[in-house]
Amino acid sequence: MMGRQTAPAKLFYDFDLESHIPADHLLRKVDRFLDLGDIRARLRPFYSHLGRPSIDPELVVRMLLIGYLTGIRSERRLCEEVHVNLAHRWFCRLGLDGRVPDHSTFSKYRHGKFRDSDLLRLVFEGVVARCIEEGLVGGAGFAVDASLILADVAKMNSSAQAEWDIDAIDTQKAPRAVREYLETLDDAAFGAATPVLPKFVSHADPASQWTAAQKRPAVFTYSDNYLIDTDNAVILDVEATRSIRQAEVGAARTMVDRVEQRFGLKPTWLTADTAYGSAETLDWVVRAKKIVPFIPVFDKSTRTDGTWSRSDFIWEPENDRYLCPEGHELLQYRRNYSDPSRGQPKEGRKKYRAQKSVCQACPSKLRCCPNADARFVTREEHEDVRDLARECVASEVYKKIAGPRRRKVEMLFAHLKRILGLGRLRLRGPCGAKDEFTLAAIAQNLRKLAKLRPQMTMMEVTV
Repeated sequence: MMGRQTAPAKLFYDFDLESHIPADHLLRKVDRFLDLGDIRARLRPFYSHLGRPSIDPELVVRMLLIGYLTGIRSERRLCEEVHVNLAHRWFCRLGLDGRVPDHSTFSKYRHGKFRDSDLLRLVFEGVVARCIEEGLVGGAGFAVDASLILADVAKMNSSAQAEWDIDAIDTQKAPRAVREYLETLDDAAFGAATPVLPKFVSHADPASQWTAAQKRPAVFTYSDNYLIDTDNAVILDVEATRSIRQAEVGAARTMVDRVEQRFGLKPTWLTADTAYGSAETLDWVVRAKKIVPFIPVFDKSTRTDGTWSRSDFIWEPENDRYLCPEGHELLQYRRNYSDPSRGQPKEGRKKYRAQKSVCQACPSKLRCCPNADARFVTREEHEDVRDLARECVASEVYKKIAGPRRRKVEMLFAHLKRILGLGRLRLRGPCGAKDEFTLAAIAQNLRKLAKLRPQMTMMEVTV
């Protein structure tokens, strides 16, 4: 006989929410590593001792983390999901009849107490500390990289840089993103990163960068910067910047210093792509931080017309000279000056020249300097650390260890965009980008902990 499902009529129910959450559920596995006990002490100075009790800030943080852990981008939908989903209610400590806050609560907390207290940074560093405690961070090798994330703006709502008048902006009536842009004009990660102005400026979010770096039609973006430990791809630090090389390189320095100050971690070696291989950056890595650079050199000295490039010349530091492939020497100067200040290089760049008579009689002149009487080679400032970086990149350690491990940070960005759904920002302004990137990094580290440190079952404990 065909059965029929009917709802039993009961006045009282014996329902245990804890028993209805599977042991292998993502939120249950993540909850073991999430400690939010310090957030109330951080937020206490920002609350009055009078008035009605506010919404629990821990509830707001847990709901935000659910959104980033599960890829729910809309806060309205997030409130709906928490209302009907038992696992979400369990994670947020709401029980069966707890009231879910309105979606506008997130905006009030985000633009108020959370940013004033830098609460999300506190939560992020707490998760990183837990990763270190669980043994997921080796500390020997770090990798750094940046990825472009689309800003929440329309390309049509923008103006050319020449038409953008900062002095005409009314700070009292301007949107929050515009006010944040004005506050970051002297910030090394944004306005002060470079004197070069972008071609176009967005009206809704002027701090976003107009760029075509992805070899596609130009768009407005922010850069999400990660510093990771290469053992298990744990994100040690995160930073939001403009999408230009100078800002991204500056963020790398900031993150390396901050991780050392906060956690006492200093890597033996650092790996990155060519964008971080400038002379100044390599000099900072090698001399200031004493770190081995597995970073390809940012170099434009290679010639494309078939003639000899600077790399074809042999440098002899003991004699302060270059030797050309024909064995002739190139010297910086060929006389002794009575005034020691004369003949010294300007701006750190040195020029080494061959003798005109030697070049004119050389059989390889057409391969060396066909359009000049004599060949000269420049030696940039910090060229010794650039040579060291070239040796490191050519080594077997880079090919077998550092190079492959650098791709782990690229995989994190792929996971960020494809799994967590953060291909486009939902919030505007530098602070909005910072909040979204920080929450996403917290979610990725929590998922890493849940994957690599699973909870043992009772059977495993008995055995």
